[in-house]
Amino acid sequence: MRIAEVYRNGELTGLLTEHSVNSYEFSYDDKWFMDEGKPAISLTLPKTKKTHHSQHLFPFFFNMLSEGVNKQLQCRQLRIDERDSFGLLMATAKNDTIGAITVKQIHSEKP
Repeated sequence: MRIAEVYRNGELTGLLTEHSVNSYEFSYDDKWFMDEGKPAISLTLPKTKKTHHSQHLFPFFFNMLSEGVNKQLQCRQLRIDERDSFGLLMATAKNDTIGAITVKQIHSEKP
């Protein structure tokens, strides 16, 4: 299981968890979820419910990843399997992203 904190403009919005290769969860932070003035981080992850589940990495996060040659170069340089989208997200979305969202790994353990 791997867990990452998700931030919007430096403010914690929730946790993204990879339970297994086909089990993902995004859960809004209580403070973010209860504040009606805070927006959902994505139209596909609305604040109508606190926790969202998916059998694959949520498209919102998957679309933050590079593609093609850039992805190949990142994976080679960072020594990450090209099929490990969650690992690549944690390695490349922790500081400087195109949008307001950053993702920072907080826990890692091997099953």
